[in-house]
Order: sequence, then C-alpha cells, then structure tokens
Amino acid sequence: MAHVPAIFGESGRGQRPRLQPRDAHRPAISGHYDGRCRVIIEGVTPQLDGGRYPIKRVLGEEVVVEADIFADGHDSLSARLLYRVEGAGERENENENEKENEDEWKEVEMVAVGNDRWRAAFPIEQLGRYRYTVEGWVDHFKTWTHDFEKKVAAAQDVHVDLLIGAELARTAARKASGADRALLEQWAGELAGDQDAARRIARARDAVALALMLRYPDRSLATRYDQELVVWAEPVRARTGAWYELFPRSMGEGERHGTLRDVEAQLPRIAEMGFDVLYLPPIHPIGYAFRKGRNNSPEAAPEDPGSPWGIGSPEGGHKSIHPQLGTLEDFQRLLTRARELQIEIALDIALQCSPDHPYVREHPEWFKHRPDGSIQYAENPPKKYQDIYPFDFETSAWRELWQEAKSVIEHWIEQGVTIFRVDNPHTKAFPFWEWCIGELKRARPELIFLAEAFTRPKVKYNLAKLGFTQSYNYFPWRNTSEELREYLTHLTRTTVREFFRPNLWPNTPDILPQALQFGGRPAFMARLVLAATLGASYGIYGPAYEMCVNAPLKPGGEEYLDSEKYEIKVWNLNEPDSLQPLITRVNAIRRENPALHSNDRLAFHATDNPQLLAYSKRTADRDNVILTVVNLDPHNTQEGRTALDLAELGVEPKDTFQVHDLLTGARYLWRGAENFVRLDPRHIPAAVYRVARHVRSEYEFDYFM
Repeated sequence: MAHVPAIFGESGRGQRPRLQPRDAHRPAISGHYDGRCRVIIEGVTPQLDGGRYPIKRVLGEEVVVEADIFADGHDSLSARLLYRVEGAGERENENENEKENEDEWKEVEMVAVGNDRWRAAFPIEQLGRYRYTVEGWVDHFKTWTHDFEKKVAAAQDVHVDLLIGAELARTAARKASGADRALLEQWAGELAGDQDAARRIARARDAVALALMLRYPDRSLATRYDQELVVWAEPVRARTGAWYELFPRSMGEGERHGTLRDVEAQLPRIAEMGFDVLYLPPIHPIGYAFRKGRNNSPEAAPEDPGSPWGIGSPEGGHKSIHPQLGTLEDFQRLLTRARELQIEIALDIALQCSPDHPYVREHPEWFKHRPDGSIQYAENPPKKYQDIYPFDFETSAWRELWQEAKSVIEHWIEQGVTIFRVDNPHTKAFPFWEWCIGELKRARPELIFLAEAFTRPKVKYNLAKLGFTQSYNYFPWRNTSEELREYLTHLTRTTVREFFRPNLWPNTPDILPQALQFGGRPAFMARLVLAATLGASYGIYGPAYEMCVNAPLKPGGEEYLDSEKYEIKVWNLNEPDSLQPLITRVNAIRRENPALHSNDRLAFHATDNPQLLAYSKRTADRDNVILTVVNLDPHNTQEGRTALDLAELGVEPKDTFQVHDLLTGARYLWRGAENFVRLDPRHIPAAVYRVARHVRSEYEFDYFM
C-alpha cells in the first residue's frame, strides 16, 4: 500500500500503488472498462478513510462486511465477499508486483438485508494482514428462475423460457467439469427437448440441477469493488488484558536499588492478583548530565537515581540494561519466569536521549542544534527537560535515524519481548511510525504497541490508524456519569472502534487525577472497577494504586509528591489497608466472565440518580451478561432505581431474574426494568452483577453461571 512510506527507492519492498476510486457514474469507455458491467458497488463497510488505513480484529473474531449493491432494471443480483491473507496468490515478475491468482481468494455469499444493502462475514483465523473486497453481478439464472415461476403460475406459454434456461445451463456446464458438467449438459438437453411441456416444466424445477446452477454462476460481467481493503489480524491480547506497572529499582529491600531479580521475585504476587502484562519503565542506563533530582528538581544530589526516561550514559544506550538492574541474563530469567506464570513483559520504548547517550557523540546529526551550537533539549514551557534530547525527525540523515530507531525495538524483540509501551509517540514523525510498525509487524504480527499519547483526539486517532495496537486515552479525566457515558459510547459505538482500542488507566506515574486526590480510598475502589469493567484492557500504576497514594506535588496539579520517576520508593506491599484483595477479586471477575473481554457490546442503562452509573457487557449469545453499577460519589451513600434495557440483558419484561454481586457474593431477585440499588462507598462503591435469566419463581430458581 502506498501509504506505507518507502525509505529505499521509489516503491520500497512490498509496496503497492494506491488504487484510486473509480467514479461509477462516469465510466471510461476505453481501456479495461467494460460498459456491460451493470452492477454498482458503493458504501462498503468497514473501511477507514476510503481504504487508506487497515481496520483491526483479533484471532477468533470476524469481519462483517456490508455494501450497497444495485443495478438498473429489475434483474436479480448476486454478490460475494472475497477475502485472503495478504501475500497469498501474489507472484512477482520483472515489471510488476500486482499479479494475483484468483484461486487464492476465499468467497462468502452475500445476502440482501434490505434497501439494496448486502452483508457477509469472514473469520480471522491467523495473524497478519487480510485483504477483502466485494463482487456483484446481474444473475441471469436467478432472474430466469424468478420470471419462469411467475409465468408458470399465470399459466403462460413457457416454451421459449425453457430454451433460455437450456442456454443458461450450457453456459454453466462450460464452467463445470466431471459429473457436474455431465448433469448440467443433460439438464440443458431435457429443457430444450421435445417432451411434453408439463414434463419439461417439472425438470426445470429439479432441485439438484438448480443447486448446480448456483454453484457455477456466470460472473463474466461482474463488477468488483475497486479497492482491496485491509484488516490487521492481531493476537487476543491486543483486545483484552490487565496491565500492572512498577519501577524495578523500587523493588529492592529498603532503600537498596532494586534489580531484575527483585522483579522476578514479585511475579508470583502479580500473577496471584490476576494481571496479564507487567509493564516496566525504561530499564536502560540513565544519564548524569542535567540529571533531575527529587520532585523534578533541576539539581540532583549524588544519591539521586535520575529519571529512567533520561536514557543513555557511558554504560550504554537503548540496547543496554542499567548496570544496577542486572544483566541480559537476568532479563532472560525474568521473561522465562513470567511466561511460566502466564504474564507477558512489556517494555518502554522512549525514542529520546540523555546528553550522555552514545548517540549524541556518535551521531550529532540526529539532533537539532541551536544557533549557539548547543543541542535543543526537550521543553514544554515553562517546564524544561534538560536531561532529555529529542531526536530530530527532520534531519537530513532521517533514513539512518529511522533504521537505528527500528533496530532498538528489533533488539528487544530478539530477546523475546512482544509488547511495547511507546512513550510520547505523538512527538515523533507519523511517517516513521507507519513505516516502523508496518515493517516490524509484517515480520512479527504478534507484536503489540501501546501508545502513551495524551494528546488531541485527531492526533491520537491517527497514531492508532498508523499501526498502534492500543492507546491511553481520556478516561482519567472522565468522572461524571454523563462524561463517562458519552466518552465510552464514542469509543465503542462509532467507527472509532474499528481502529482505536482504549486501554483504561485510572493513574500513571505522570497522572494523579483530581478525582483520586480528593476522593480517597472510595475513589480508588470506584475507579478501579470502572476501568476494569468498562474497558476490555486496563492498567494501574501498581504499588501507588494499591496503597491509594494521592498526595499531589502542588495544589491543582497532577504530579505525584515525591514521584517515583525521580527517586527510589520503599513500598510496604503487605499493608493491611492495601487494595490488593479488591484488585485480585476484580481481575478474577474479569477472567471468569468473557463478557468483559470485549468492548463490542458495552451498553449503558438509565438510573434516576446521576451519581449511579449503570452499564452492561455481554457475549454475542447473551450466555454471559455482566451488569455493573458504580457510585460515583466517594463521600456519600447513593441509592436509586434502575431503568434497565431488558432486551440488552436478554430478559423478558415480566421475567423474574437473579443478579449475583460478584464483589460481595450477595444475590438478589429482580423483576422488570426498575430495581433498587444502594451503594455505600465506605464499604464498596460498586456492584458487579452476573445476570441469570432462567428463574422458575421468586422462591425456587435455577442459577446459571
């Protein structure tokens, strides 16, 4: 596809020229266009920006494709959905890469769903990129069958119609072989034969022959949609997972600098809490020049460890491990132990350097130089980050910079890492990400990239279109029921869901939202439940969240006081007041209920109290239905009545049904849409109900897990 930048030559490896949409209403009468192709295909969905970007799916899902397919007149139409794994059927010669073997396309018959709209679906069965398109044609055999039956019913002479049917059968026979061909030729002869009309009419209705005719349609004048649309097929972890973030250097005993071996010792606890992904901030050597002190102080004390995002020192750069954390062997041990516990390790990719990074000395052309000869450091006035030099993506040496940046990710892929959290990708060139992620995922389609892009919506969405698997988002700042309903509905019920997968984090090392600062422990509990049940993927900045740390650096700000970004923290992870038991229970609920593994069927339900947010998720067959109600007021008990969308829950209006609160174990019998809920934030500010629809009576009921 031409939208993938080519950095070598004009077209680059595996590139294809962009297909320009054809104006179906202004056909070209020369060249390859055939004016006898009467079918028009429009409004094909799903597609992004006219097919400019791929949509996204994971293994086990399907792509439901719809299109407007119509033609002049009253003839019957047929249509097929065509799909294939990208690369299948392609062959190269010296002059072009655009050849296809039509036999490689798999086909699904499309069905008309009304108003000239047609639909079909295909399954995602392997990782990589799929291509799909739509083909439609005037089906003369279906038209003949329809008109023939009407004439027979009206007792009209059908002698000529039988001859037409015979010609259609001979055309189909030429496409068939073996027994099928013989049967069709025989059938054609019988339709055109000299037997009495009643016998020939009966033969025209032969079910076996009619089925064979449908198997060999005449598609010589078919119209194919003029684009091959693309879907990225990714692993299930791209859709769902629970992430836990910690700083390895804070995992030591007391104030000792932690190591990767110390992180390894934490893995059983993290696995017991039910997390799928352990995310580590940068584990590379940290620069000394302009190193930041505690609370982002520009003056560092000798014992201050600096920010892990100030990458690079005489000990190495992005492909090295901080000497105090351990060795590459220690990292391999960590990966191995994590896999044994079914945890995946995610690494941070921060494409920036400290002034001490070897790149600064070896490749000064990769950085922007000011008129006084100094290198431009990162800044966001009035903030200054003298310890960080951004790469200059407008450098004349951009090709070499791109290759080296990609090689950093490739280095850690070679060590066994497949998940990467990318720091501030919106401050790097869009063409780079499209090329880099595209190249990496062509070789390793199982890779996952989480974009840490707290930026404007269009920028954030463009990164997702370019290849980022998941993204941080605005969830930390959506607090009221109206805000949460509007935002999550936008992410899950609009075309955004085709390419943008939100990963909901109630906090990060950079973000201590005001809701947590002033809501105390109840707010931490409520935001945990919201993140874990609203989002198929969610994460927490772990120890700080477990301990409900909520002291800001300054009033009105969102930086942590004594931030772990600038110092080694001593965590007592066994404090009796820890949220660890609740986190463990919430993650167990997530694992046990497939309804929570997807965002596709998130639905909000009304309540008569705006402080109570009610929403549900369900599987496609409604075999698993989860209804969550959260008290958004961390200071007061709130109560109210629901106005449930019973159809969404799969419940009949007069049914009595059971709701089982998976957080407390309580069970209730509800009837109808209106039901009473009361939530005390000092106890637990949420209820996560599993809905059991099969109930015999209010006194004797069946409970289905």
